[in-house]
Amino acid sequence: MSAIGMSPARRRKRVRMQLVIGGVLALGAAVVLTLTALEENIAFFHGPTGVVAGDVGEGVTFRLGGLVKDGSVTQIEDGATHQFIVTDQAEDVTVQFRGLLPDLFREGQGIVALGELNAQKIFIADEVLAKHDETYMPTEAVEAMKRAGTWRHGEDGPESGPKSGSENGSDSNAGYGADQSTGDTQ
Repeated sequence: MSAIGMSPARRRKRVRMQLVIGGVLALGAAVVLTLTALEENIAFFHGPTGVVAGDVGEGVTFRLGGLVKDGSVTQIEDGATHQFIVTDQAEDVTVQFRGLLPDLFREGQGIVALGELNAQKIFIADEVLAKHDETYMPTEAVEAMKRAGTWRHGEDGPESGPKSGSENGSDSNAGYGADQSTGDTQ
């Protein structure tokens, strides 16, 4: 039966159904495109134990966290590339980073680096993030050390051990004209 011979009510119903089907298809396409874009930008976290165990393949972008091993920081011959070892006290991963390391980067401190493994199983970092105070350690690094069985700072993890933000007295307004005892500005 052609659309010309249909009653007006039936024609409206058919147009409405076509619009609903078109809307559902457009929404589905938008969801698929969004999920694809998000999947490309997700960087999972792994500790040295997971990396050594083969949880991550070559060329896959991920975050590596742990402690910078004492005595491991060196500079490669080109003068711009730094090499160091990240450890969770159970396993070690060699890291290379070309560029300036953060001011707070030093041996024995927690870091998180974004990058990928090369064919020689060296982690090539595109970004290195260092801790921000004396007691802070990235949550991801704490979790990796717990999984490796080497976490020693606190019994229950970051809540009982290293603190961040206002929990350790480093309020975001500290030193910026705010009287910490009254909250009044100076």
